[in-house]
Amino acid sequence: MRRTFEFVKEGESVTDEAEDFDGPFDIEDFDDPESAKHARLDLGSVLVPMPAAGQVRVELTDQGVPSSVWVVTPHGRFTIAAYAAPKSAGLWREVAAELADSLRKDGAKVRVEDGRWGREVVGIGTSAPQGQQPGVVRFIGVDGYRWMIRCVVNGLPEDADALAEEAREALADTVVRRGDTPLPVRTPLTVQLPEAMAAQLRIAAEQAQAQPQTQGEVPPEPAARRSAEGSAMQQMRSTITGG
Repeated sequence: MRRTFEFVKEGESVTDEAEDFDGPFDIEDFDDPESAKHARLDLGSVLVPMPAAGQVRVELTDQGVPSSVWVVTPHGRFTIAAYAAPKSAGLWREVAAELADSLRKDGAKVRVEDGRWGREVVGIGTSAPQGQQPGVVRFIGVDGYRWMIRCVVNGLPEDADALAEEAREALADTVVRRGDTPLPVRTPLTVQLPEAMAAQLRIAAEQAQAQPQTQGEVPPEPAARRSAEGSAMQQMRSTITGG
């Protein structure tokens, strides 16, 4: 069973020594690493700026560990995650090709575009549950020094362009905290919630667990744990529908 919790974060202007440059950045790019936290949501391995109207949606595994953190805007939502990578660039090119193949195998219409940092993979759904519109997923990747960022962007066709621009703007000011620990290539870097957000999440989880008992209901059996990654199409389906 995957639970989802939402948090509202007020918009802030981004002003620090890196604002005049195009990122994503490495935490080592800052003379004072603490300054990288300014106007960014600190998720441990990544520090992500929030759009003015953005909210945060956290998805958890059955064990209560954050599997993904989504930035939700009026146009849709996107998530930015970092992975261990070689010192040399090139991992994103491999991953992009694999994502395109996965989308095609799942029946999506796929196109590869030249974006701000190179290839962007776009998948357009060809079917959807009754009463719903097929969604669009866009994968944006950036190769860094010993890390790779993958941004997943989900929305409806009419909002796809505006949402992609919001995601690119956030990605351009994202900071990666890779750490020195040796990791196999493609290992997801750990997501860690800010303490205030984690405390809210714990309270919400306790309330959710107590509610069925209060109502005299039997809690449902937990569903089989689903991978935090899944196929490209699974990500598109689950994130568009909120499932």
